[in-house]
Amino acid sequence: MASPLMLVFLTALPGVLCCQSSFIDLESKGSNKSSIRFLVLGDWGGLPYPPYITPIEKATARMMAKTASQMGADFILALGDNFYYKGVTDVNDPRFQVTFEDVYTQDSLNIPWYVIAGNHDHVGNVLAQIEYSQKSKRWNFPYYYYEMNFRIPQTDSTLTIIMLDTVLLCGNSDDFLDQQPKAPRSGVQANRQLLWLQERLAMSKADYLLVAGHYPVWSISAHGPTDCLLKKLRPLLKKYKATAYLCGHDHNLQYIKESGIGYVVSGAGNFMDPDMRHRNKVPQGSSLFFSGDAGTLGGFAHVEVNKKEMAVTFIQARGTSLYRAVLKKRDLFRGGG
Repeated sequence: MASPLMLVFLTALPGVLCCQSSFIDLESKGSNKSSIRFLVLGDWGGLPYPPYITPIEKATARMMAKTASQMGADFILALGDNFYYKGVTDVNDPRFQVTFEDVYTQDSLNIPWYVIAGNHDHVGNVLAQIEYSQKSKRWNFPYYYYEMNFRIPQTDSTLTIIMLDTVLLCGNSDDFLDQQPKAPRSGVQANRQLLWLQERLAMSKADYLLVAGHYPVWSISAHGPTDCLLKKLRPLLKKYKATAYLCGHDHNLQYIKESGIGYVVSGAGNFMDPDMRHRNKVPQGSSLFFSGDAGTLGGFAHVEVNKKEMAVTFIQARGTSLYRAVLKKRDLFRGGG
């Protein structure tokens, strides 16, 4: 639930924080020459009691480090439920150390983490997670929702990633009841984010346009498709020809392709759930990949974007690449954009 302080913050914070449009420089990093590579991790937030992590989080962190070292990674998208089960209390909460800093310790993971909040984070103090950006060199959480723009090195192609707060947009939910979010805490703030999103999508001329949030648009697992996002977000993704939507919330790995858009569910960072109860709630033939077996010890997605295509590889913590999906550049000459 949003606190009064949070609502004041949302109202008062200058729009520049969520509407940043300058390019983030990857050329000088020298990590690759002609592509952008990053990891997508959701629902990774450990436990609120000792040892504060799960075996799946630990195993996934090790495999993330190996993948980043071998396949390359410029940054990591952390898609919410960063701290189970009730987020953090303040910027000095020890959970930042025991569930994040002490787990993802390898050099290859000492890269920027771009963060958004999930439903469990919103039970606690999301402002503290935003403030933690000032204390950690790799934790980047400038606002509840924000935009990032990249030039693909050594090309004339561009990538835009729009990070959303789907809890502010749709409302909170109770994982243990598999409850759909009913309504946002503040309709004003939900509409403000939606209008901002529509503006950014309409203005985008990026060759690859990604949108990321915590709740899924489509999912065949326990939570299923999010009704609110089907109504509010999916039409915008289609209208403005988004390349893909990235999310977590369901604790598994999924790839669904519908209306030319790739829907990536990467929520296997801390728990695994084999539930497929909503497999008939997605368009026929759209569900192309699912992995929820606890024996895989979790997993994540590796994304590489170059001048010609975007490749999404789903990787299990045991080290096997499970599925690879390829998406093409946007065609802005056929409407939208």
